[in-house]
Amino acid sequence: MSKRLRSNDICADCSVSDPRWASINRGVLICDDCCSVHRSLGRHISQVRHLTHTPWPPSLLQMVQTLVSNGANSIWEHSLLDPTALSGKRKTSPQDKVHPNKAEFIRAKYSMLAFVHRLPCREEDSAAAKDLSKQLHSSVRTGNLETCLRLLSLGAQANFFHPEKENTSLHVASKGGQILQAELLAVYGADPGAPDASGKTPSDNARQAGHHELAERLVEIQYELTDRLAFFLCGRKPDHKNGQHFIIPQMADSSLDLSELAKAAKKKLQSLSNHLFEELAMDVYDEVDRRETDAVWLTTQNHSTLVTETTVIPFLPVNPEYSSTRNQGRQKLARFNAHEFATLVIDILSDAKRRQLGNPITSPKDNVEIVLKSVNNRHASESHDNDQPDYDSVASDEDTDQEPTAKANRAKSMDSDLSDGPITLQEYMEVKNALSASEAKIQQLMKVNSNLSDELRLMQKKASKLEKQNSMPDSDYDNAANDLEPDEAGTCRKGKLKSIGRHEENPILELDNPDTEPDSTLPSTEDVIRKTEQITKNIQELLRAAQENKHDSFMPCSERIHVAVAEMAALFPKKPRSEMVRASLRLLTSSAYRLQSECKKALPAEAGPATDIQLVTQQVIQCAYDIAKAAKQLVTITTKENTN
Repeated sequence: MSKRLRSNDICADCSVSDPRWASINRGVLICDDCCSVHRSLGRHISQVRHLTHTPWPPSLLQMVQTLVSNGANSIWEHSLLDPTALSGKRKTSPQDKVHPNKAEFIRAKYSMLAFVHRLPCREEDSAAAKDLSKQLHSSVRTGNLETCLRLLSLGAQANFFHPEKENTSLHVASKGGQILQAELLAVYGADPGAPDASGKTPSDNARQAGHHELAERLVEIQYELTDRLAFFLCGRKPDHKNGQHFIIPQMADSSLDLSELAKAAKKKLQSLSNHLFEELAMDVYDEVDRRETDAVWLTTQNHSTLVTETTVIPFLPVNPEYSSTRNQGRQKLARFNAHEFATLVIDILSDAKRRQLGNPITSPKDNVEIVLKSVNNRHASESHDNDQPDYDSVASDEDTDQEPTAKANRAKSMDSDLSDGPITLQEYMEVKNALSASEAKIQQLMKVNSNLSDELRLMQKKASKLEKQNSMPDSDYDNAANDLEPDEAGTCRKGKLKSIGRHEENPILELDNPDTEPDSTLPSTEDVIRKTEQITKNIQELLRAAQENKHDSFMPCSERIHVAVAEMAALFPKKPRSEMVRASLRLLTSSAYRLQSECKKALPAEAGPATDIQLVTQQVIQCAYDIAKAAKQLVTITTKENTN
């Protein structure tokens, strides 16, 4: 990280010193508190990245550094800096609370653009936008980034095709060797694969003009989406210089028999039109960004910050430009566990490669498929309250058409339509729903393939057959070990102790034991916070080990987390009356159990040649995040109940 970028800098939104985050598309530095608000707005408003804990392409970092140095923040605070403006608004200070003070200011500043210089009303039409785009087309040949950012803020289009010049702004910047302008245009959606009138792409222009570094960077930008997905799973990127444009990671448990539903879901994914497939890929890209940024939060925040409201973005924020169907589909991605999400990512990478190469749809046995359970969509819709997360409110438009959206700079445009028939957005959503329904089956496979704890082996001896685990009921957290088997009426046949403890005689929870009376008492908020801080401190140690590739430290860390979770769960009644408490405790204990199972895979004695240690690490991080999220939920619940 450049020292110049961090020396003497303050948060662009509240003036706190030493900000540790950057908003790439706004060209500003922001502090932790303000970053939490930026993230809640969504990537369509602000694209955040940590200055030191996330990788930066050198030219992208230099672009942000240049904008910060040249006062890009004045673009977003124009009227606040104008002494003649009588807006009555003021900028927030370090002493202001995050909610509502800083949050309201940041939303006004970036979502509503309340302080941006406005054109006279008579000029705010399509002709004015075209004129702004022409000015941008001309300005990118220079190194004045702030001017171009100002034009973009006023409505200039990054993908504008100049009718007289017969090319785009990115062609002009590439020919002139303006790599920072190219980065800025790409951030605002310029397509690096767009041809000019003669069929040349921006990278062709850069290479022809001798700007080879820029040409190589444009190729990287062109494959940004698939590169990011591959890096998320295996920590490696393709070697574009040598013609390798895709990496398709392999799953460790690849010898799975495919159900008919799994094959149908795979075929439906392949049959999506290029437009819908691109939308799905972009949604998964945004979810990868959310998960990775959450992991950075856990490694960089003080261990007590989980009890605040500034650390967690539970699912992708609503984008008002998308339909309600798509927004809800995007939010459901947060419910995928690490294994399911990795499978979806691999399937998207595989199909993206197939589509770009123009290969026809084939149906060989795919070793990265996931075994899906049969799902009755009608039943799922009827039981929405039980197995769907709470979503932000979105417009209830019944629009299932393909809404027009700007072509993503992260995805290469696809020319051929591989759809074998009209595919609706509802069918597109069925693919996601089918994948999200596979949690119980995946947990069974993980149990079969993992070295289980003594507790689980004792509990399994009580089960008549291992296949009975196939009938585990669905719930918000069906990854809990040894769920109860329902009878036809949906009630529990027999109560089972739910425990992640080492000894059966000392169970942690009896959430589903019918012999246990519901108890409405809750522990004190102070006790819950104290245990949460201990859990978070242990999670930080685990994440530091993951960051430093100290995989032999995973098990000791998971043991300490296991003990802290047991102490946390012991604070609560055996059978809490509140369903919210029960759900949070299930997530807490089952995630701690899964964490131990995943950490064992990293042990030298357990890791085999087929083990993808990067994928294991991602699963460990996801389990740790789920534990932290559950602890945060319990703090919130007890705080609310104890103050009432």
